[in-house]
Amino acid sequence: MFSAVATKDPVAVEEQVQAAYLGMFPGGDRLFVPKSFRWVVECFTGHYKGYQAIDARYHDLEHTLQGTLCLARLLANRDREGVLPRLTQREFELGILAILLHDTGYLKRTEDTEGTGAKYTATHVLRSAEFAATILRQHQLSAAEIQAVQSMILCTGVNTALDKLSFQSEAHRIAGLALATADLLGQMAADDYVDKLPVLYGEFAEASAFSSERGGFVNLFSSPEDLINKTPGFWRDFVGPKLGGDFLGLYAFLNEPYPSGPNFYINRIEKHMERLMARKQSGL
Repeated sequence: MFSAVATKDPVAVEEQVQAAYLGMFPGGDRLFVPKSFRWVVECFTGHYKGYQAIDARYHDLEHTLQGTLCLARLLANRDREGVLPRLTQREFELGILAILLHDTGYLKRTEDTEGTGAKYTATHVLRSAEFAATILRQHQLSAAEIQAVQSMILCTGVNTALDKLSFQSEAHRIAGLALATADLLGQMAADDYVDKLPVLYGEFAEASAFSSERGGFVNLFSSPEDLINKTPGFWRDFVGPKLGGDFLGLYAFLNEPYPSGPNFYINRIEKHMERLMARKQSGL
């Protein structure tokens, strides 16, 4: 079973990702993980030129770190099982860059003083892909590598038509679907997931207020309580089928032992859903 990691601490998560990376690729670039984390921490803390520190309260740096930790664990376990196609060192690196950058679309430019980055909820996936291209170009990644990272980021869109995305290889597709899996599991298994649902609703409400469109998922909830009450159904009817279908059941590589052992993330989420159902039934 996985050990507890302080996901508010970038250094603690970085150590776990570095261990997974070097476990898969003992001769890998020991500077890659620290360097990548430094880039992203700079972005989220207001040290990237032209951008403010993140001010979205739910999609913050910890949210990104939760997903990154989950992805590293998933890919390391999958590699240990020898499942084909095996990810190369560079493919793993691109996957880590993609998840570290997958929510940079919530960042606001320096001159953007209205509202918080949550107003970009409905467009943040495309904004994240654009931001990723900008920063990775500055760090001399090739056009093909940037395109691969962007395709992986696009996998996280709620309504993304995955069959329409262009991947350079099956391994790139696997990395993208693993990223989308980890994005969902990392946040929903967090200790404070239930308690932060009102904060998530606040982001949706702000996005709705800033949007001229009345449709879309940001308008699905009328109040924090409405979101809380609908979350078990979201898990049962959307996330679960998505994980097992579109995302190829990759979550199973988090089973310990593989393939049929308990799943740390799924078990925690199920407990959250039980808590929410009990709350709904009690009327609290």
